[in-house]
Amino acid sequence: MTHIWPTIVGIRADVLYGFGLLLAIAVTLHVLLRKREVASAVGWIGLVWFAPIVGAGLYAVLGVNRVQRRARRLRPQERGTGQPERRHGRLGPDEDDHLAALARGIGRITARPLLDANAMTVLHDGDQAYPAMLEAIGQAHTCIGMSSYIFRDDAWGGRFIEALAAAHGRGVAVRVLIDGVGGGWLMSPAYRHLVRAGVPAQRFLHEVLPWRMPFLNLRSHKKVLVVDGAIGFTGGVNISAQNVLAEQPKDPVQDTHVRITGPLVRQLTEAFAQDWWFAADEELDTAIWCPEVRDQGHTPARVIDSGPDEDLEKIEFAVLQAVACARERIMVMTPYFLPDERLIAALAMAAMRGVAVDVVIPEVSDHPTVEWAMRANMGPLLRDGVRVWRSPPPFRHSKVMVVDGEWVLLGSCNWDNRSFRLNFELCVEVYDAGLAGTLTTLVQANMQHPLTEAELDARSLPVRLRDAAARLAMPYL
Repeated sequence: MTHIWPTIVGIRADVLYGFGLLLAIAVTLHVLLRKREVASAVGWIGLVWFAPIVGAGLYAVLGVNRVQRRARRLRPQERGTGQPERRHGRLGPDEDDHLAALARGIGRITARPLLDANAMTVLHDGDQAYPAMLEAIGQAHTCIGMSSYIFRDDAWGGRFIEALAAAHGRGVAVRVLIDGVGGGWLMSPAYRHLVRAGVPAQRFLHEVLPWRMPFLNLRSHKKVLVVDGAIGFTGGVNISAQNVLAEQPKDPVQDTHVRITGPLVRQLTEAFAQDWWFAADEELDTAIWCPEVRDQGHTPARVIDSGPDEDLEKIEFAVLQAVACARERIMVMTPYFLPDERLIAALAMAAMRGVAVDVVIPEVSDHPTVEWAMRANMGPLLRDGVRVWRSPPPFRHSKVMVVDGEWVLLGSCNWDNRSFRLNFELCVEVYDAGLAGTLTTLVQANMQHPLTEAELDARSLPVRLRDAAARLAMPYL
């Protein structure tokens, strides 16, 4: 009997070797054809040849972009409303303005026109945003579309639930989209209360089963409210009592939102309608949801939305365009600053050519691992002349970019790989010196504690190693 076992073991070893070789070849070919990032491709190929079976298994679970494939299958094709977009007056900067190239570039990226005749009002925190949003919901006549990453069933979330249910009860077409993770993965009380009240609501790609876990990366991070196709709200504000600072919540969050009237609301509504179709497989009636909108002001603006179902990272590409066009100043405020190497290089080169580049992040992050990774990422920027500032508590969740005192980008997108590449995000670009001045004042008020090279250099070796290790997790933070 003993002489048979080595033969069997030998045969099994030969079979495993051949099987592993085939797996390594198959994964290598897939990586070469599918992976755009060289570092990622080299890493996967090295792993699969070092440990073919384990490496192939990990690649099948983590490396294949099923998120993109799933999104492409579910998301509808871009559709218009059947009516041509109106063009209003002067569309953005004059042709001899250096930002005209930015407007053209983002137009190519988004395939959306820049719409004039909008009016915008900045709303600070839930203190200003929630009353304005609830008033719009209370006065709605035809339709309400609301999308939020976080929707808590607390004191203020309850007011939104009551207002939406009341609107539904008086015959308004109401649709509410809550992210399947941010709105509560296992339990979502706000969603359940809306459904019990008869309000049509959906959880964005919500999955509980463990084998569907890869879709946890596919998140709707958008914050959008559109009412009657005439009033819109967007920015960084979620629905949670912690956003109302006047009530002194335990973990207060500062944030920035904007109220919009004018033709831009139509682009916001179309973006919401596409996401609703994605989640609920229901096409909204454009005659109700996208009526003709009157001119409300003189501000040119455009919606930029992005997600893993796209061929390119629209918002990140728009940011890169803006950095390249900047001549005088770039101001960035974001709660999470973990951009990839190409965006770091773009900011560094802007600083080198004499552009004043200021980045504002929270003094204390709500995610310690992100804070560690951010510190590991700051050294090269500081050495090249980018100034990094920390805003004092409470935690500031605002996502704002201002270029040359004329161009503004605001919305839901953080400056990290998750927002640029994995999440469904929505931002608005605006060409308006008045709005840029308002947001410049906000950013400058939070530029209080500079981060210096000396401070980074003073970190102990264990802390540096911890921060460097956290940086390796950047794509997943």
